[in-house]
Amino acid sequence: MSWLTDYVRPKLRGLLQRDVPDNLWTNCESCGQMMLVKEMERSQKVCPHCGHHMRATAKERLAWTFDEGEYTTIELPKMPVDPLGFKDSKRYADRLKDARNKSHLDEGLVVAHGRIQGQKAVVAVMAPEFLLGTMGAGVGEAFVAACRLAVLQKAPLVIYTASGGARMQEGAVSLMQMPRTTIGVQMLQEAGLPYVVVFTNPTTGGVSASFAMLGDIHIAEPNALIAFAGPRVIQDTVREKLPEGFQRSEYLREHGMVDIVAKRSELPELLGRILGMLTRQKTAPDVAA
Repeated sequence: MSWLTDYVRPKLRGLLQRDVPDNLWTNCESCGQMMLVKEMERSQKVCPHCGHHMRATAKERLAWTFDEGEYTTIELPKMPVDPLGFKDSKRYADRLKDARNKSHLDEGLVVAHGRIQGQKAVVAVMAPEFLLGTMGAGVGEAFVAACRLAVLQKAPLVIYTASGGARMQEGAVSLMQMPRTTIGVQMLQEAGLPYVVVFTNPTTGGVSASFAMLGDIHIAEPNALIAFAGPRVIQDTVREKLPEGFQRSEYLREHGMVDIVAKRSELPELLGRILGMLTRQKTAPDVAA
């Protein structure tokens, strides 16, 4: 009995009670189904059960978009850390420091250049992992830097939007980024360069009210929330029940504000095709001349 008690039983108990690593499984935030983390990563963070597109980091977007995942990021202009000396429950400067440590990014927008399906392109990606992708002076300056780089390289600009709107810790400074980014889009138009916007979930507030709605082509991932004010705010204001799927990608496509709704896995090929067509169209008169 001592052999069974001292040796066999502990071995069996160890097999039955073996700890499972916390990072082995995850749940879909839409349908709640469990999936292996490795399976989720292989599917580019798209749920294999319901097709829900989960939130992705800026670096993941860049790796998925560029050919062979190869790209070069640029150093962004340095902006004042805390222009208003803002403080609520925590100093804004401390929030920025924490966001930089957790995300390993300097700001809520990453700019890179490379090739998409062989087409030269500049790509800017808003980072939801950095203060929910909110737009402050740093993001506004980074977007203008992306526009300048596109003009310098004579390349189209693609931007992935993902934002909770203006960064209110910067007050009016954040709101001033709306006209500032609009000027960046105008630079692209004057240079005759394509500007393609890819909406991801969510794209709201001052971002949707400025450069996100000024693209030559608007693409959206499935079921992405694209809005200025959220549906609950609108419903409380108008006191009426909103249509099914209101402010989602498919609804906006039906009403003419989005051109294409595409799955994440389809985006590189789709972008390459669109950039190829737009680039040829823009350059055709010069070639003829």
